[in-house]
Amino acid sequence: VQLVESGGGSVQAGGSLNLSCAASRYTYSMAWFRQAPGKEHEGVAAIVGDGRISYADSVNGRFTIARDNAKKSLYLLMSSLKPEDTGMYYCAASFAYGVTPQLGRNVYTYWGQGTQVTVSS
Repeated sequence: VQLVESGGGSVQAGGSLNLSCAASRYTYSMAWFRQAPGKEHEGVAAIVGDGRISYADSVNGRFTIARDNAKKSLYLLMSSLKPEDTGMYYCAASFAYGVTPQLGRNVYTYWGQGTQVTVSS
């Protein structure tokens, strides 16, 4: 499965950005992760094929994850951005079926190359 992210960029604090991930195949489990410089990967939001969703506490209420199964696409709508949201954002996918949406990276087999998000204060 190939995953290609787009939509990253630079924005001031309080602004919004929308990320997209185009997948070459449908996968049941998909998620967004991010990695800030010098930090570990952090699960941001996850969604499974039946629409169930999980969010990290740090983004709950500010970010929205969505998917379009027909288009094999995943989205992350980010608002009220903070400087601590800065990092490389990765799309991840897994064929694991029937599971709850997971924010742990060991669940995901396929990863995109990432798109940079920079939030300035």
